[in-house]
Amino acid sequence: MDSNKDEAERCMELAERYLREKKYEDAEKFMRKAYKLYPTKKAEDVLAKVVMFSKQNQKSESEPTVRKRQTAPKEASQPQVSTEYTKEQLEYVKRIKKCKDYYEILGVSTDATDSDIKKAYKKLALQLHPDKNKAPGAAEAFKAIGNAVAILTDVEKRKQYDMYGPEEDRMQNSQSRQNHAHFNYTRGFETDITAEELFNMFFGGGLQQQDFYMRRVDRRWMRQQDVQSQHPRTQQANGYTTFLQMLPVLLLILLTMMSSLFISDPVYSLHSNAKYSVLRTTQGLKVPYYVKENFHTEYQGSLRRLEISVEEEYLNNLRHACYREKSYRETMLWKARNFGDQDLFVKAKNIEMPSCKKVQGMQGA
Repeated sequence: MDSNKDEAERCMELAERYLREKKYEDAEKFMRKAYKLYPTKKAEDVLAKVVMFSKQNQKSESEPTVRKRQTAPKEASQPQVSTEYTKEQLEYVKRIKKCKDYYEILGVSTDATDSDIKKAYKKLALQLHPDKNKAPGAAEAFKAIGNAVAILTDVEKRKQYDMYGPEEDRMQNSQSRQNHAHFNYTRGFETDITAEELFNMFFGGGLQQQDFYMRRVDRRWMRQQDVQSQHPRTQQANGYTTFLQMLPVLLLILLTMMSSLFISDPVYSLHSNAKYSVLRTTQGLKVPYYVKENFHTEYQGSLRRLEISVEEEYLNNLRHACYREKSYRETMLWKARNFGDQDLFVKAKNIEMPSCKKVQGMQGA
């Protein structure tokens, strides 16, 4: 019953959004679904309101029918505006829509390496980025491949995701019984990192910046080829000039390697090992950490600053773990909703997120 209530609230939110956008038919459809899943007085009142607006809208649309018929010949003579997307771009979106799991979305095998997964993501991201692909559903498909690469390149998350493989057949059977099921790309993708941020992590900037960079490199390469073809005898001199230009870089690398030999070990570690075996606890958040046996004699810095650094690193690790837990839970909820699997939905709702609980507890302390 709780799952029906959650789904009804989600449908009611969508209905209210469509009502604000004056999409009365969509609003009525989702409102009726919400009332059917979990009938309440509020749902009944909102449904009545939506039905009233829908009838008024139908009445207002029927009035200018005669005028539209009279002006139809002129409108028909005007040239139609061409679409802003190609057939190939639309096919990319349709293919993503038909996919049933993350491996199929990226077009890789279940034993694909991180390199294969990232390579597949880059290829699809360039085709589905909203700045380039204006086909209907491209934005949602772009989010879908972003979530796929985020899950499959995380070792723990991918292991947990693969564990639900045996349940795939059961979910497919459930979907086959629902011929009118609607695929929603965005369910389960509201995470801490957006698809656009993930894209920038892979490409180091927006799509337009990358295109500009590639064109710039191509023009520079063509100029170099032209110069070399006209002056073949200057290649040896150019090689010597290149060596002189690279000499400062080589010296910098050499100095960096030499300085690394004199870098001391970290003062602490969050995990116990043979080198860091003495357990300590911070005064503020009571975070455990480990130091060397000679810590009291060797360390001359501020203990308060050290413990602040320990707590910040510990909290950052917890936040990353919490993000992975949330992403996994949202993914399973998305799968359950998409395939209409009530058992999986309940199971996903009950997934524990221990790292998130720790973060909340420490932030409230």
